[in-house]
Amino acid sequence: MLEKLNFYIDGQWVPPVTARTLDVVNPATEEAYGRISLGSGADVDNAVAAASRAFQSYSKSSREERIELLESILAIFANRHDEVAEAIMDEMGAPWGLAKHAQAASGPQHLKAALQVLKSYAFEERIGNTLVVKEPIGVCGLITPWNWPVNQIAVKVAPALAAGCTMVLKPSELAPFSAIVFAEILHEAGVPAGVFNLINGDGPGVGTAISQHPDIAMVSFTGSTRAGVLVAQNAASTVKRVAQELGGKSANILLDDADLETAVASGAAACFENTGQSCDAPSRMLVPRDRMADAAAIAARVARTTKVGNPREKGTRVGPLVSKLQWEKVQTLIQKGIDEGATLAAGGTGRPDGLHKGYFVKPTVFSDVSNEMSIARDEIFGPVLSILAYENEDDAVRIANDTPYGLSGYVSSADPERAFRIAARLRTGMVHINGSELDAMAPFGGYKHSGNGREWGVYGMEEFLETKSIYGYETGKQ
Repeated sequence: MLEKLNFYIDGQWVPPVTARTLDVVNPATEEAYGRISLGSGADVDNAVAAASRAFQSYSKSSREERIELLESILAIFANRHDEVAEAIMDEMGAPWGLAKHAQAASGPQHLKAALQVLKSYAFEERIGNTLVVKEPIGVCGLITPWNWPVNQIAVKVAPALAAGCTMVLKPSELAPFSAIVFAEILHEAGVPAGVFNLINGDGPGVGTAISQHPDIAMVSFTGSTRAGVLVAQNAASTVKRVAQELGGKSANILLDDADLETAVASGAAACFENTGQSCDAPSRMLVPRDRMADAAAIAARVARTTKVGNPREKGTRVGPLVSKLQWEKVQTLIQKGIDEGATLAAGGTGRPDGLHKGYFVKPTVFSDVSNEMSIARDEIFGPVLSILAYENEDDAVRIANDTPYGLSGYVSSADPERAFRIAARLRTGMVHINGSELDAMAPFGGYKHSGNGREWGVYGMEEFLETKSIYGYETGKQ
């Protein structure tokens, strides 16, 4: 049993104020393999006090000092990359290839992006006789999820360090061990005591205390829309900044001139990646009505040939869902799809054949889905693809935008200009044209119930900065 019962506060690993533990379950085996402590408001108070003390000096550190620090973190991370990937594979079930080359690799990707921004960022700007200064906002509370654990830690910690902030991190209690390795990397890299603090715990015990804490200036939260609303409500009384990256139900529009085989196959594979546990997954595929049968057949073939199984086995593409609760939720929604009249083209309820243990789900494809069905409205967070028909471009845009979410969108067309015109009409924070990949220097975030604020690149760092106008700057110099 792997035991990590201490928290990282003020540069040291210290026991919790009150002893309370939680078993961490490997979702591929359904067996507890580790144990952590669950923190409380008293632990948050200690961490915030440490971060407040450290802010006095770290906020005044030079650009060069922060550059050196980020470079040191990158060097240490490289030495422990596989260890991070191992932790992610065991705690949330990512297959080894995904854990190593995407999940763990996202850490240095965002550290490098923050480093690049820091090297050239203009912290001062002249407007007439006014000097506009960007300065660190203060102590930040970072609350991160289990589905891309290190990615979401890095996109918060790296820009916060670059901006000159100090912080208290609460990673998901379902996937805590990769966060602990990350904390060890920061310690070894020489992050000053109190600048970074880590407390394990659940939402009610630690997340609420962070959101409500009067000495935390900003909360950066990634998770479900329901939890994001609670964070914002808890933060409101202290008028702190709240940046949120929440749920999604992204539409993947295949225009009538797209290569159907390529677009459907790649879209289905993208939906199933990470076991469908990605907020920006293209989970609603929109196709011309007369191509529905063809699209369903292609997607069903992808579903049936996608290897589901032990994350450690070579060739596994889809691992387990993260928990029993998540497995039961996905099963319920698959059954709802059947009950509400969608056509089950592949998959369905229950585990895949041959898998009798673990939170495994059959990659599932529904066709003939209407946008009013639960499987088209709800964020399933599992390997479930819904295929919807549209009549024309205007109808496709209408269906795509008819959702409370607005995180991402996807458009495929043989004519990039045509795809761009559709992309411009989507009410989403991001759009991928013809399978284009994410850019770590471009902003990541959404509209509507998908959150507010942005992560990644310049926009991500600016979430951690306050803006000050110093009027009469020339007068003051004389």
